[in-house]
Amino acid sequence: MVNKQAWQTIHNELTATGVTLVAVSKTKPANDIQELYDLGQRHFGENYVQELVEKQALLPKDIIWHYIGHLQTNKVKYIAPFVTMIHAVDSFKLLAEINKYAHKSQRSIDILLQLHVAEEETKFGMDEKEVLTLLEYYTAQIETLQNIRICGLMGMASNSDDQVKIKGEFVRIHNFFKYLSETTFFNKPYFSTCSIGMSSDYKTAIEAGGNMVRIGSLLFGSR
Repeated sequence: MVNKQAWQTIHNELTATGVTLVAVSKTKPANDIQELYDLGQRHFGENYVQELVEKQALLPKDIIWHYIGHLQTNKVKYIAPFVTMIHAVDSFKLLAEINKYAHKSQRSIDILLQLHVAEEETKFGMDEKEVLTLLEYYTAQIETLQNIRICGLMGMASNSDDQVKIKGEFVRIHNFFKYLSETTFFNKPYFSTCSIGMSSDYKTAIEAGGNMVRIGSLLFGSR
């Protein structure tokens, strides 16, 4: 069930600070998404390819779709015709595959690289050194990768109730984001998104410098 009051409060709060709200609608029906769309929400995030494809076909075409789950290379072709941003990219192979299918669809897709800072080994992503290596490889081949743009970083904090620990991990992501965007290493004008924070810790993420948050349960209820 959509919590319209919570959406309005969070929307107003984030709009005032210039933070983008991605409403995480995974497992929720298209009707719920339509309710938030009618209120003015445009950015929605999904974790499962088949579910995203099915919902996209039913909903308004000006929705800005974010794929926020771990994406397998063999699934890229299904979402490339319409997805706006793919979060959680953690390999050059996936990057090249996204470019391939974006080119076939004659469009450009924005990319976020996933930086892994959490304690859990099960979370995907790269460390700082691996991100630098990928960016060096990307920069060297950028002329052949014209249908993607690396627009920033995304990351998740450890599954913990310790907000001090969580903030420290978010600050680490944001500091690395600043290093990449403010030095000559990768200071592209479109490298401007630091996507950190979810329902339980989005305020902490904003304090740490995040400018995109992914919120689900506060808006749609528990899954």
